[in-house]
Amino acid sequence: MRSVVGPRIALIIYLVALMLPVYWLINLSLRTNADIMSGMALWPHHPTLEKYRAIFEDRTWVHAFGVSLTYVAINTVISVTVALPAAYAFNRYHFIGDKHLFFWLLTNLMAPSAVFALPFFNLFYAVGLFDTVWAVALAHCLFNVPLAVWILEGFVGGVPREIDETAAIDGYSFPRFFIKLFLPLIANGIGVTAFFCFMFSWVEQLLATTLTSANALPFAAVMTRSYSASGMDWALLSAAGVLTMVPGAVVIWFVRNHIAKGFALGRV
Repeated sequence: MRSVVGPRIALIIYLVALMLPVYWLINLSLRTNADIMSGMALWPHHPTLEKYRAIFEDRTWVHAFGVSLTYVAINTVISVTVALPAAYAFNRYHFIGDKHLFFWLLTNLMAPSAVFALPFFNLFYAVGLFDTVWAVALAHCLFNVPLAVWILEGFVGGVPREIDETAAIDGYSFPRFFIKLFLPLIANGIGVTAFFCFMFSWVEQLLATTLTSANALPFAAVMTRSYSASGMDWALLSAAGVLTMVPGAVVIWFVRNHIAKGFALGRV
């Protein structure tokens, strides 16, 4: 009995510690700045949705939220679309330098975003993409495409090669086989990959703020400007922080089954 109670208590303590920052953020978002500065409170004594209302009524916040969702969605679609045939090629075919090329792709994940900020700024400014959602979406592909290839290559390897050969014998063209037969077999991998690409692009801030100015300012950049002559608006920042968790929670809800199977069967 003790062997069962101990792990359960440890799990409860872990979950409480994990959710405490989230609860505290929600707690601050439901209080006023005067209440926050007056002292610590375990729960809001006079909860208010004033800061949430202020965000939804401010066109700057709403526009920034839409911009962030747009470039994250574009990046996720591009990354998964490019990575699918690349992962298939790395797993099914052998060519000169394939392992070195695969390793080179993964090295892009080892460098910090600051290394690429200036080159991307000069490049996108020269081609006229600066301060657009496409600049951020394409910049994030530098990290998300290698990550997507690495994850999907593991799922591709889990599909027997005999399926490819059988489809060829049955007269399937490669595009038809790949779309109608192969992709459904690695649907869990696609869901896991899309989730990680979405989350990286959503939380990345350095490249997003460097490659935008006013027209395509992301949500995180607007959060950093939430101050006035009276000081930092802690309640407003907390409300914005709660809203940044909503897209991730929604994505997890829709791909939760794929993520669970992906962690069990795939490379992740």
